[in-house]
Order: sequence, then structure tokens, then C-alpha cells
Amino acid sequence: MKIRNEFDREDLMQTKNDKSIYKQLLHIVAPISFQYLMASFVSASDAFMLGFLDQDSLAASSLATQIPFVYSLFYGAFVFGFNVLAAQYWGKGDKKSVEEILTIAMRYALLVGILFSVLTACIPGQIMRIFTADPVLIEKGAVYLRTVSLSFVLTGFTQIYYGLLKVCDHAGLSSMIGSLAVVLNIALNAVFIFGLVGMPAMGIAGAALATVCARIFETIAVIVVVIKYKCPKLGNMLVIKDRQMHKDYWKYTTPLLVNQIGWGGGVTMYSVIMGHMGSDAVAANSITTIAKNMLSCLIRGVSGGAGVLIGNLLGAGELDKAKVYGGRLTRMAIVVGMTTGGLLMLISPLIVRFAPLSETAAEYLQYMLIFCGCNIMAQSVNTTVLDGIFCAGGDSKFDMKGNLGAMWCFSVPFGFFAAFVLKWPVMVVYCIVNLDEIVKIPAVYLHYKKSGCGILRYRKKRNEVLLALRAGCALARRRDMPQATALGAKMCRGIFFIAEDVCEKAWRRLARVYRGKIAA
Repeated sequence: MKIRNEFDREDLMQTKNDKSIYKQLLHIVAPISFQYLMASFVSASDAFMLGFLDQDSLAASSLATQIPFVYSLFYGAFVFGFNVLAAQYWGKGDKKSVEEILTIAMRYALLVGILFSVLTACIPGQIMRIFTADPVLIEKGAVYLRTVSLSFVLTGFTQIYYGLLKVCDHAGLSSMIGSLAVVLNIALNAVFIFGLVGMPAMGIAGAALATVCARIFETIAVIVVVIKYKCPKLGNMLVIKDRQMHKDYWKYTTPLLVNQIGWGGGVTMYSVIMGHMGSDAVAANSITTIAKNMLSCLIRGVSGGAGVLIGNLLGAGELDKAKVYGGRLTRMAIVVGMTTGGLLMLISPLIVRFAPLSETAAEYLQYMLIFCGCNIMAQSVNTTVLDGIFCAGGDSKFDMKGNLGAMWCFSVPFGFFAAFVLKWPVMVVYCIVNLDEIVKIPAVYLHYKKSGCGILRYRKKRNEVLLALRAGCALARRRDMPQATALGAKMCRGIFFIAEDVCEKAWRRLARVYRGKIAA
């Protein structure tokens, strides 16, 4: 039993030799990577400036910023659910439904933001004790959290409106406002931390105050833009008008929220483990994380671009072309990962030299950067294949299983055991808690074999529909239910045969990719 290919042999060869994918990818990757890069600049400026004050301020801010990170997981899920539904209604010209979805998303973003604001304002010390037992770090971190508490509500408000501007075809304005806010945050960091232009030197509290001022600027700018361009208005958040729309919103939001919290919780546990290893370990880990995030911007861009390209091709029914592009993007991810990881290893002596750390922390930093370079290589492949290609093919569950499994079944429990039971050295514990990306490689490899980059899952579903349609036509022609049922069963068995055959080809292709023997 054979299925007709969408491409003939000549078309397929042209696709393999087509270099336009790189131009398409550049247009998508560039803005995504720039967005991540700008966001990482804020963390880098905080670490750089606070490091000149003292190492404890650097370490405390690194631990305290885990709370804004956790909140970002919530509003990220709320924005995603809003974007999915709002884009559909906006495409239909249904402005009222967009306003209703906006109200629903804003309700939960502000509700969670208020909760985080109250907790960080009232019990910052208790929160910091979760991350460290060092009294100095607890005191400084509590100052940071108490000062930054107002920003949670403002951040939730602006992020939902950023999603609205993208839906309403004003994505450029949201990027411009976000970039200006980053520049303002960095400038105010210097003013408030060191006491420039007549301001008192506030230290770690100054870094938090700069963040709040940047959020206030964002809020005002977003409101002005929304009013000027007559975007959909915010409704009454105390009343649920359309319960079905409310259910639809949570249908899209809940899976991502579970994934986000599971993954983010694992990352936060890493900080908890390192926080109890001492100030030197926290400071070195902070610098390593910042360097990793800055150099990983291109990797995240490639992953996002892969999802868009493969998704568009699958939506257009160009399955064979999607398979070719999927293989090419996987190879690209390997090259980008090796280049980025190698670059981090190469510049690691410069980072250690200019980092304002103690001798012990500098030694930790040297080895952390080298291991982080290896981790980035694995992350590049995993992120592109899991978050990009697999999800585009309709296989988002494996991404969640892979992240949660690697973190909560390996890194977190083994990290806690190594740190608090076995009392192993800092570097051994660091390597264990950061093995999640490397641990996922075999699972990703085997899943690639099983599903064919997620694209085969899409193909299988399509074939099932076609075969069911044929069985239905046979029933209509013959008016014979038993025979039609038997025909349907036979075709279903054919589906599994085809899937096994194609998956075997995917296995051989992936093997060639990892051996570096596949032609561009």
C-alpha cells in the first residue's frame, strides 16, 4: 500500500537545493533573538553594577529575581491563551470577542500579579529563606523584593497589552516600547545603584527601583498607544459575560501553564540548591546564567523560527517539503549549538578576568562556564527539535514530558541528594543540576525515530482522515455496513504499516545527521 508523494523526484531535489529557507529563517529569527537579547541585558547590567558594590549584593539579587521569573511563567501562559483566541476573533473582525478575551486574560494576570506583590511586600524575608540560609543574602534579597513588589501588577498589565498590540498588527510598537524600557532600566540602574546626578547611592534597592520605574514607563506608553490606535477596550473584569469563551480560554492556557510551572519550578529548585551552597557558588552561578542567556538568544530564535516555518508548511499540506526543512533545521541547530557553546568556552577566561568575584567564586565560574558550553550544545538541538519541530507537527506533549522528566526525575532529586545528603563539592552539584539538557538527548533521539520529527504524526493523522473518507464513500456506494467496516479495518492496518516504514526512514536520517554525514 503506497501513498502518493506530494512532490515528484524533481521537485524534491529542488527543495533540497533551495537556499531560500535561510532567508526566511533570518526574517523570523532576528526579531525573536533581539527580543531575548534585550531582556538579558537588564540582568547583565544588574549583575555587572551590583558586582562592583559587593559580591553579596550580586548573589542576593540573583536569588531574589527568581520570584519575578516565577511570575513570568504565569503571565506567559495567560498571554499565550489570549493570543490564540484573540488572533482568531480579530481575523474574523469580531472586536467584541477580542475585548472579552482581553478582559479574561487581564483578570487573571492582575490577580496573580497582586498576589505576588502582596507576598513580596509583606514577607520578603521568609521568601528569601527558601533560597538560602545566609543571613546577609536574606537581608539584601528582602530589600530587593520589597522594593520591586509594585512591578508585578504593572508587568502583568503591560504583557497582556503587548499581546493585544501583536494581535492588532502593531507588533513593532510593542517591540519599540519594550526596547526603550530596557534602555531606561539600564540607565536608571547606574543612577540609583551608584547615586549619579545627585541621587543617593541605593545599592541593591536601586536596582529594584530602576525595574519599577521601567515598568511604570511601559504602562504609560502602552496605554497611550492603545488609546491612539483605538485598540479593543478592556471590559469589566468582575463579571464573566461569556462562560463558553472563558472555558475556551482555559482550554488553551492550562496545558502551557502546567508545562511552564513544571519547567520553571525545576529551574527555581536549581537556584534553591545552589543558594544553599554559599555566596561564592551563587555569585558564580549568577554570572554563568547571564552569559548563557545572552549567548542562547540565537538558539531561541532558531527554535522559534523552526516552529513558524514547519508549521506554515504543514498547514499548507507540503509534508515532504516540511520533512526536508525539518532535517535542515536540525543540522542548523547542531551547528549553532556547537558554535555558541564553543564561543562561551573561548571567552570564558575574559569573563572570569573581568567578573567582580572573590578568588573562590572566580574558580567556580571558570569551570561552570566550560560545562555550560557543553550544556548549550545539547540545549540547541533539544530546543529546536522539541519546541520548534515537534510542536509544529502537533506533538507538544513530548516537550512537556521531556522537560518535566529530565528536571523532576533526575536533576532536582539527584541535585538535592548530592548537595544536602552526600555533601558533595559545589562543582559536582552544579554539574548534576545542569545535566537536564544532556539527559534529554537520548529521549529526543528515540522520539525522533518513533515520530519522524513530529511531522510524521501530522502525516499519520492526515492519512487516517483520507482512509476514513474512502471507507465512508464505499459505504455510500454499496450500502453494505459489514463490508465497509472490514474495509475500514484493513485501511487502518495499512496506516500502521506505512507509519512503521516511514519511521524507519526517519531513524536512518537522524543517524546520519548525528554522524555529520548528511549533505546540506
